[in-house]
Amino acid sequence: MKLSRRTILQGAASLPFAVASFQMEALAQTSLTAGSSEVPPILFVHGNGDYDALWITTLWRMESNGIARDRMMAINFTNPRARDDDAVEQPNRSSTEEQRRELAAAIAELKRRTGAARVALVGNSRGGNSIRNVIKNGGAGDVSHAVLCGTPNHGVFALDALLGSEFNGRGAFLRGLNEGESEVTPGVAFLTLRSDGMDKYAQPDGRFMGKPGVPTNVTAEGPELKGATNLVLGTIDHRETAYHPRAFREIYKFIAGREPARIAITPERTVHIGGLVTGAADGAPTNRPVAGATVEIYHVDRESGERKGELVYRLTTGADGRWGPAEVDPASPLEIVLTSPDAPITHFYRSPFPRSSNVVHLRAARPFLPEEKDAGAVVIMSRPRGYFGLPRDTVLLDGREPADVTPGVPTDATATLRLPASEVGRNIVAQFNEERIVARAWPASENRIAVAELTY
Repeated sequence: MKLSRRTILQGAASLPFAVASFQMEALAQTSLTAGSSEVPPILFVHGNGDYDALWITTLWRMESNGIARDRMMAINFTNPRARDDDAVEQPNRSSTEEQRRELAAAIAELKRRTGAARVALVGNSRGGNSIRNVIKNGGAGDVSHAVLCGTPNHGVFALDALLGSEFNGRGAFLRGLNEGESEVTPGVAFLTLRSDGMDKYAQPDGRFMGKPGVPTNVTAEGPELKGATNLVLGTIDHRETAYHPRAFREIYKFIAGREPARIAITPERTVHIGGLVTGAADGAPTNRPVAGATVEIYHVDRESGERKGELVYRLTTGADGRWGPAEVDPASPLEIVLTSPDAPITHFYRSPFPRSSNVVHLRAARPFLPEEKDAGAVVIMSRPRGYFGLPRDTVLLDGREPADVTPGVPTDATATLRLPASEVGRNIVAQFNEERIVARAWPASENRIAVAELTY
């Protein structure tokens, strides 16, 4: 039986909240001092093919409400993409059991680091599968709260075909998790967050899995669980169920037992960033470190995207793939140049970083496509923490709505602009609601791709 179900907000304009003034910084650091010990350590779990950097804005919002940085952790699964058949070995992909073991080890590490008896787990999409798996199979005593954001708890589809898929509601994995009158493990508080019809992995029609007109036997209610607190956040997309400010409010409130003092990210006076360089193998993204990659950072002009001043930072990664810390101006946009082996030189253009982070991970842009062989420049607009929804959002690349963004249910996290050689070097504006990034078009002939990477 459901404990509760309510719609939090309607509409889905994904607006980055205004950053608070520096005068609020001291207040943010002291606002929860008296009660912060009541909040268990929190471990964040990313989804299929993703990495821990997606939680950066959530971590900043938690810190802005007084949660200490060292009481939070985000896991980086070695091979984040699921196998086609969970029981069949597949290079550079992971089984549900491999994910369970990695998550159990991360829980043990966070408990050791903090001295806590139990931790809270927050997962997006496939990350929720791993959370449920670890709790059901011996980990319940280590976990106080489980927050599942857009997790396909009853499958992306529920069919008699593809029964080996982790995402088949009729397959052995999900049937095992969902067996019994209650679908949650006793002793752990469960919360599910879902969209009201805009999650591409909770759709009744199979067109989002390449089978239009075929019923999936899954609905928008698929992420809900019997025995959990089930909340509907409105018409947000699959990733926004975890990374949107609305999701943050519910995650924080459920774990802390009170409303957050603020939703906006409180800036720091001094900002240091760093992270991990990762790559892909046989077309599958991995979170294994890349050695011999060079990271360069420049401050850039907000309006032109042109570099300002001297090189801020430069490092070539060692075996651990790590770079940083680099001190950056919290008021300045950045250009981060990644020169990684066997990949295009990638010029990432980023909004100013309001707070420090060690999960500013870098993965080189995908290789040039056959249709780009004659392009003078390629500019990609990327939104890792959500999708582009038309007409829900304002989405403009070089002053136009991108032709490769499908209207309706948000399904696309990137848009691509290809320019002739005559336009190399000019600035390109990427606009998503209130976040605006100006990139430069670099010559494809030099094996360079520009990426305007949105933070919000």
